[in-house]
Amino acid sequence: MEITGRLIGSGRASDVYEIDDDWVLRRDREGYADALAEAAVMEHLRGHGYPVPQVRLDASSRSDLVMRRLHGPTMLAAFAAGRIDAREAGTVLAQLLRRLHAVPGRIVHLDLHPDNVMLTDDGPYVIDWANAEEGDPGLDWGMSAVILAQVAVGEEAIAEPARAMLAALLADPSEVTEEGLAEARRRRAVNPTMSRAETELLGAAEDLIRTYRS
Repeated sequence: MEITGRLIGSGRASDVYEIDDDWVLRRDREGYADALAEAAVMEHLRGHGYPVPQVRLDASSRSDLVMRRLHGPTMLAAFAAGRIDAREAGTVLAQLLRRLHAVPGRIVHLDLHPDNVMLTDDGPYVIDWANAEEGDPGLDWGMSAVILAQVAVGEEAIAEPARAMLAALLADPSEVTEEGLAEARRRRAVNPTMSRAETELLGAAEDLIRTYRS
């Protein structure tokens, strides 16, 4: 698909372009994603009432995903702007995980964190389903916990808020299984988009998660 709109966002592996007021194009830069498979997962979830953007399968390809434009900030941007506090953010993430795992098909997101949630007037929407697969909910909880914990044990200014988000996410610590946590750490360790510095935080991140599970 020829790109005619302006660039409105970029992630570690993709760019998002404006098509018009109603639609956007997400283009994979790195060749990791299968946008058609991702679109099929999203349409399945949307059919069961889960908050994901509508997609246009007829306009998408393996590298390009055309989807409904969402109006609102990411949860991370909303936190930075003071529109949501850290504990509320963690609670919303937990609610979204529970809703997802109630959908038939055992779908797990595997990258659910504050920058993959859009806060709209109609409520939170979950984006970036490139890592989604059929799997164990415990792994999904483990991945979200590890992602937050890596930030919480780092030296960035958001470390303390990330710890509060993690505490709220793990208000019911039984959601994270031993098997899920071990597999989440293994997958994060081999994630090609992570820096060496991020990978080196995994041990401390796992130790922090275990303080909420003890």
